Order: sequence, then C-alpha cells, then structure tokens
Amino acid sequence: MTDVTTGAGLRLGRVGKTVRVVVAVVGVVLLVNGSVRMSDDMWPFGPMSQYAMTVPDDASITFTRIQAETDAGTSVDVPLNIEGAGVARAEIEARTGEIVKDPSLLQQVADGWARKHPDEPKYVKLELIRDTTQLVEGRVDGPPKAEVMATWQVRR
Repeated sequence: MTDVTTGAGLRLGRVGKTVRVVVAVVGVVLLVNGSVRMSDDMWPFGPMSQYAMTVPDDASITFTRIQAETDAGTSVDVPLNIEGAGVARAEIEARTGEIVKDPSLLQQVADGWARKHPDEPKYVKLELIRDTTQLVEGRVDGPPKAEVMATWQVRR
C-alpha cells in the first residue's frame, strides 16, 4: 500500500494479515451455511435466489400479505417492514408454514404495530393472504386470486 499523502510504502503486519484472513474465512463460512440451508435467517449471508431468476411467460406469481381489521372498523394491508409492523415481508414469507400451523404467531405483528403506532387504530383481526396472479404469454390473465391461509383474532 502507498500512503497517499507522502507516497511512502506501508507494509501490512502479521496481525493485520491475520485479521483480514479470519474475516474472509468467517464471511465465506456464513455464506456457504446460508446457501446450503437455503435460509435468509442469516441475511445477508442467505441465498439470493429470489433475485436471480426471470418469470416464465406462462406462470403463477404469488404475493404474501397480511390484511388487518382495525378497531376503527377499517380493513387495511399491514405495512410489512420495520417501520410499519416491525417485521419484514421476507420474514413472513419465510415463516408462512409456521404461521399457517400456528396463527397465534400473527399476534407479534399486531403487537409490533401497536408499539410503533400508539396513536393509530389497533388491529383486532389479522389474515395471512396469498395472492396469485396468473400470466399467459407474459401478460396478466385476470385479477389475482386471494387465498386466506390463516386468521387470528388479536388479543389485547
């Protein structure tokens, strides 16, 4: 390396080299672990397959969302991000099977919303919904079909 201000050469010591090698090895191990397990739990060391593909012209596209009924009598889509309900859409999608088996896991979404938005209407009922859009020759064929996969009456 060259010192930009003086042009003098700098040598990396044994400790500096060791630290760099250890960091590189740990990074590779985490990346391989996430890829082999096909899990986003260790993000950003999980698989990135969701970004590495195209959609065929004749395919179904699914989108998972949570719809809430509020104590104000409105029906809203829950903002699945850290600022909204405190949980990201990817987390919900990764745990869809668990939520279907145990809808009480949706309570965390209601609690997160109430904690982050104390002055907003509270959620009283949550539904985990999978919307499916069908493509035919690369074009949307009709409106999405909504499937309610789990329902939870929120506890206060």
